[in-house]
Amino acid sequence: MNKKKLVVLTGAGISAESGIKTFRDSDGLWEGYDLMEVASPEGWARNPAQVLDFYNMRRKQALEAAPNAAHYGLAELEQEYEVHVITQNIDDLHERAGSTHVIHLHGEIFKMRSDRSLTPSYEIRGDIQLGDQAPDGGQLRPDIVWFGEAVPMIVPASKLAAMADIFVVVGTSMLVYPAAGLIDYVAEDAPKYIIDKAIPDVRRFPLLHTIENTATEGVKDLMQLLKV
Repeated sequence: MNKKKLVVLTGAGISAESGIKTFRDSDGLWEGYDLMEVASPEGWARNPAQVLDFYNMRRKQALEAAPNAAHYGLAELEQEYEVHVITQNIDDLHERAGSTHVIHLHGEIFKMRSDRSLTPSYEIRGDIQLGDQAPDGGQLRPDIVWFGEAVPMIVPASKLAAMADIFVVVGTSMLVYPAAGLIDYVAEDAPKYIIDKAIPDVRRFPLLHTIENTATEGVKDLMQLLKV
């Protein structure tokens, strides 16, 4: 029997319960850093050493974190559904929890690439240092999508959203585009579930179910609703 296709969009809220700081605090800073200084091509051009240091810290933080019940719950849903996770997060907590189909819209903290080319990418668990060169001679940088850069994985993500039998959003404000626009691709007759402590303004969509809760508790509620 063919399993129903369950497509899940996740954001910072699902990783926050694993101790990973959310991307943007109310003051517009990310752990004391101006976002545009550490997450833009212009910031990289001005001070690549600072950018590398920042992501080296993020990499250590991700290594120390562990998947939480929400990550494990989504992985468990694969027993009954064909689950595809589209995440805005750069950590690998979905994979470590057991999810087998994961698209990272904004790149991956454990990958690096040349600053001259989008491909290829290379695995990295330690630090990237200024002067570390890719085979093409470019400086190695985190394989992260910065502000002002294209989001290449949005195309396959959009196609997945359009094919979803059920669409779920977990722990994202639905304010960051193009990710926030994925729900627009979902068929009108497909049930949609939004899990967040503060439900974003998406009530215009048909067949919308809201679960106002943390990611860990909300995914637990979702599993009950989906009878898993």
